[in-house]
Amino acid sequence: MRPLPLLSLLLFAALAACSRPPLADAGDDLAAARAAHPTQLRERVRDGSPALAPPPQVLQLVQYRAEGGQLSAYQTPRPDAADKRPAIVWITGGDSNTLGDVWTEQPRDNDQTAAAFRDAGLVVMYPSLRGGNDNPGVRKGFYGEVNDVLAAADYLAKLDYVDPQRIYLGGHSTGGTLALLVAQSDARFRAVFAFGPVADVSGYGERYVPVAQDDEQEIRLRSPGYWLASIRSPVFVFEGDHDANTEDLEAMRKASANPLAHWYVVPRANHFSVLAPTNELIARKIQADTGPRTTIAFDAAELQGLVR
Repeated sequence: MRPLPLLSLLLFAALAACSRPPLADAGDDLAAARAAHPTQLRERVRDGSPALAPPPQVLQLVQYRAEGGQLSAYQTPRPDAADKRPAIVWITGGDSNTLGDVWTEQPRDNDQTAAAFRDAGLVVMYPSLRGGNDNPGVRKGFYGEVNDVLAAADYLAKLDYVDPQRIYLGGHSTGGTLALLVAQSDARFRAVFAFGPVADVSGYGERYVPVAQDDEQEIRLRSPGYWLASIRSPVFVFEGDHDANTEDLEAMRKASANPLAHWYVVPRANHFSVLAPTNELIARKIQADTGPRTTIAFDAAELQGLVR
């Protein structure tokens, strides 16, 4: 999960939002549709670089088992208290397969580290994915990576200090797109928070989607805008109103009749400044979300005051 520089991500988000076909419902079972279609990659790409060692008082470098083998992840240290805590898997934007620096403090208007969850005392896991760092496998571009994220949830559920009924998922930009695809594939997460996902991944290009860009089936099976009826977990999608990518959120909002999907445009925010204050709000809601099922909800008034 190596975030792109700000200017690169701004251009990236703008390109990803351009020239989209109208959304059409492709079905209500994304996992079954994918199982019936072995993907055909144009390139078999691996990063090859080992994950950096984080400051041990902030994060630890761990391994979790996925279908292709052991993958690297950053995880918050074991808490001192003996109680079981909520946990969140977080997927950053840019190169979501590869781990980068998520421990250095970042400016509030562009904090892609999800530090708000660590600061609130949640267990936080940042998984790398197949083909990233020196992991086994190759990048599948929003395909097999869904299974890696689910494997990260399984890893957290086995930790004796994590409440297995309170594991959440969040992601930003490309990570938000992947988080939305995970929610459309499996109900393993209690709730999913997706920042700035796209409806159609064709704008990402072959760097992130290593298949023939004119293969409609390959693109559609990676594009969450066509599988809104397949959402399995409560999903909360956010974008700032000062961003071209807001068009994708609005298109999905209009196309969706799924009661599990919730769509929010945050006033006075962009693709990056939306992160810090909204994650702080989400962290507070997660801490209060202790019942048998999630009761998390957002209203216009609290979102109105997030960014000034």
